Formats: sequence, structure tokens, C-alpha cells
Amino acid sequence: MKVQYGISAINWVNEDIKEYGHHFTAEQVLTEMASLGFEGTEFCRKFPRDVDALKQLLASKDMVLTSQWRSVHFSDPSRHEAEMEAFRAHADFLKAMGCQYVVTCESSNKIEDPANNKVSITPLTEDQWGFMVEGLHKAGQYCKDNGMKLVYHFHGETVVETGEQIARLMEMTDPTLVYLLFDSGHAYYGGCDPLYILQTYYDRIAYIHLKDVREQVLEQHLLDGYRFREGVRRGVFTVPGDGCIDFKPIFEELKKRHYAGWIIVEAEQNPEIANPLIYAEKARHYLKSLTE
Repeated sequence: MKVQYGISAINWVNEDIKEYGHHFTAEQVLTEMASLGFEGTEFCRKFPRDVDALKQLLASKDMVLTSQWRSVHFSDPSRHEAEMEAFRAHADFLKAMGCQYVVTCESSNKIEDPANNKVSITPLTEDQWGFMVEGLHKAGQYCKDNGMKLVYHFHGETVVETGEQIARLMEMTDPTLVYLLFDSGHAYYGGCDPLYILQTYYDRIAYIHLKDVREQVLEQHLLDGYRFREGVRRGVFTVPGDGCIDFKPIFEELKKRHYAGWIIVEAEQNPEIANPLIYAEKARHYLKSLTE
């Protein structure tokens, strides 16, 4: 395999739970990543937004930016124009940073219940599926025209989370415009066998996130029905090799298919409980053992 290993800054600084990692600086985060031999990372709220400043900071650590998450609401046709304008600006920033991938996820149809710490997701209607795919195709074409790929991130607590929803997305979208981001942790969180997702949709997969799951925490979390970020607070995710997912057959599949591209280590955890540097080092050693 011609793999480049990166690690997400979310291991240090959470994008949704603002108190997680508030004390870290961009300098410290990147220094610790680079010390373990990681080559790239995704954008973090601690990083400078200015292209030149960010390039200089990353270059000082011999690292590059690989992508940045982009939520979209394409299932609502009244928002297409504004959503596409924002998506183009986002993609332009990533292109200026030399990125080849735009991580994208439909984040519509959420009904918040903050009093009970819960969120319900209304399934997309037939029309909404059509509108979402239309938007993804437009965004995917913009990426293609600019030498990048739109990689769709199936994700817990969104309208594309389960195996059935992933299958429908793949069936409805143009494979030359919409690629798939394989995320081992979110596959498991959504009730799927990660290896099955990898094998079934390998030809659509252009970018990889690897995270592990603490099964007992997940089972209790799903039973209680609390929102996704509460699962993060409870410690549902961890780095590869520290949870219940068997990564050996996943790497055997990647080797057999001669995967070439980015593998990004991810594990949203409380950095006060799970020291990011220690856990990143665990992940690096574990992944190295699978590739030797």
C-alpha cells in the first residue's frame, strides 16, 4: 500500500464540545502529531484561517492539510443557492491549501431536544433524497472541475448513517462525482460491519478515517438514546486497537486492493481523560504492527 498517515486534530481539540481542548494551541497540537511521524491533518478551529499563515505553520512541522469537514443542507431546495455558494468558498480554501478531498455530510432534518440532551433525525422523504443528490452532484462537479473529490462522510446522528442509507446514497449518486469516506467507527456506530462497508463500496472509497469503538459504552449510549455528542462525552470512541473493532481484516483488505491514499486516525475523546499524545502513539504503534 502507498498509504499516507494523518491524524485529526479532533483528538486534541473537539469542534463541537468547545471545552474539550480549549487550552491547546495549534503549535502544540501540530508538534505532537509530527513527533509521532504523522504527515497530515484536517483543519481545526485552533488553526489560522489565512492560507499563507496556515501553510507556513504546517510546513514548519513537515505536515500538510488533507481536508476539512463541510456540513450541507442540500435536501432543502430553497437553500441550494446559498449552500452552493458556501460550499464553493469552502472548496476554494481547501484547493488553495493543496487539498484533494472535501469531506461532506448532509446535516439536515435534526430536531433538537436540549432539555433531555437528545436529537431526533427525521428520515429523508423521496423528494428530499432527490434534492440532496442533486446538490451533491453540483458540489461534486465543482470539486471535479477544481481537481478535487467530494468524499461523503456517513455519520452518526445524520440522515445517512445506517447500512441501508449508505447503500441508497451509493445507488443514487454518480460515482464520478460523489466518492465515499470510509469511517470504521461510524460504520460500527451505525450498526454496520466496517469490513462489509469497505468490501462492498471499495471502488467508491477515496479517503479513510480510522477510529475504534468501546462496545459497552456504545450499547448503553444507544439504550439511553442520548445525542451523539453525549456518546463522545461518555467515551464511545477511541483510537484503533483500543476498542472492539478488528482492524486486521480491514488492513488485509486494503493491502489486497493496493489502497493508495490517506488514512486519518480519529478518536473524539476528552483530552483531560485520554491524553491525545499517548493515545496517538498507541494508534501509531498499532497501525504499524498491522502493516509490517
